[in-house]
Formats: sequence, C-alpha cells, structure tokens
Amino acid sequence: MPLITQLIAVLVFTCLSFAARGEKLRIVTEPWAPYVYEENGKSLGLDYETTAIVFKRLGIEVEWQFLPWKRCLSMLETGQADGALDIFHSDERDATLLYPSEPLSEVQFVMFYANARPHPFRTLDELRGLTIGTSPGYLYSQNFRDSTLFTREPAPSHEANFGKLVRGRIDLLITDRRVGQHLLDELNIRDKITENPIVISQQSQFLAVRRNAGMDLLVQRFGAELKRFKREPAYAELSARYGADPASVVNPARATATTAKTVEQQESGAQ
Repeated sequence: MPLITQLIAVLVFTCLSFAARGEKLRIVTEPWAPYVYEENGKSLGLDYETTAIVFKRLGIEVEWQFLPWKRCLSMLETGQADGALDIFHSDERDATLLYPSEPLSEVQFVMFYANARPHPFRTLDELRGLTIGTSPGYLYSQNFRDSTLFTREPAPSHEANFGKLVRGRIDLLITDRRVGQHLLDELNIRDKITENPIVISQQSQFLAVRRNAGMDLLVQRFGAELKRFKREPAYAELSARYGADPASVVNPARATATTAKTVEQQESGAQ
C-alpha cells in the first residue's frame, strides 16, 4: 500500500474511532471572552465557534468543559482531557502536546489602570512600587515574573481582578486587550478604567491535543481545515461579530523594547 494511502487510512481511522467507540473528543478551556465563554447556557466566542465549525467539517464530536485554567492543564497532564482550546505554544509542551500549524487567534497583552488612580507608563521601570493584578494558572515571562520593582498579586478570576482595580486594591492589571475591553462593558466600568496603550506582547492561541496514536494526523487535518475556513466570508463575519479584524497585526510603534519580552504564558506550574 502506498505511503500516502496508509496515511489517509490512519487519518480516517482516527477521525472515525471516536464515533465508533461512542466517544467524543474531550476539550477543556477557561472562559476567556470574547474568544470562548458561556452565556445563558450557550457556548460562544470567536475561537470556540471557529473550532466547533472545523470539527463539524471533520466529522468529530466534541465534549466541552469550561474550567479554571490550572484545572484544564491538570486534566491534560493526567489524561482526563484530549486537548485544550486557546493555549499558548511553549517548547516545554512540545513533548506532550501537538499544535496545528495554523493558530486560532492572536492576543495582545496590555495593562489597565483605574481613572481615579492613573498609572500610565511606557516601560516596566515606571512601575516601581506598584501592585500588578495577575491571573492564576498563568506563568509570565521571566523579566516580568522575577522583577523586584513591583508586586504581582493573583486574583481568582479576570472579573475579580477588575473589581480589585476599581476598589484600589491593585494599581494595574495585565490581560489580553480584547478580554479587557469586553469586561469593561460586561462589568459596566468603562468610565472607571483606562487601557494603557503599550502592547506588552503578542501571542498566538491554538487548539492543542495530547500526543496519542494518530493524533498528529488529526492535528494536520484540523490546521488545514482551519486555514481554509479563515479564508471564507463566514469567518470574516464571525470575526466582525466579536470585534476582531482577521487581518489585523500589532502596530510595532505601540510596543517598546523594554516590554517586548513580557510575555504572558499559561502554564500549570504557576502559583
């Protein structure tokens, strides 16, 4: 049997095996609006809906679970989940996870401060003595994580972080720009909070799956179908609905050399 025929056969077997065994692909993720979230019992979001469409085209049924990020990573490690949605790539994860060649979306990390206690800045050196709100289950880049200039204080949720910012319990918080802007409207605090314009970093988000037999071919097929879907008008309409420009890129003028390495990485080892 020619090699290409063998590869196709393995791929078909992988895609059909879940249905044949009466199983679904188990995907975990943390609510991360507007990328993925639940509203009135319905799953929504740019990356969730994109992924759901791609899996439907591939004939794969998915069982979704929305959990705190540290729990998601723990389930991946213990084999309780087959994959995770909106996960960053890291070299450490390559030994256990497979990533498609095509990312789902790009995130831009920025900081927010309260208008009553403004802290605009251009470099991390200007944050001396301040307290920065962070998110549990996230591991930040070394220069941000190890800096002695400021204090990092985690909160149980993104909503809680913004609440602490409004009440003056922290001086700034770091999160993705779209997530932050979404929460300003969701929490009705747009008149109380300002986004600092400096882009701390940009990261690609992926759907990643555990390394199992045949999953590498599934990942390849997912990446190819995702790339195809992102060229269609339907994806442009989906992106516009969630306030995202599929062709957008970071404006280099908005970043600085001193903050470019402050990358927010999601990891299981963070406290």
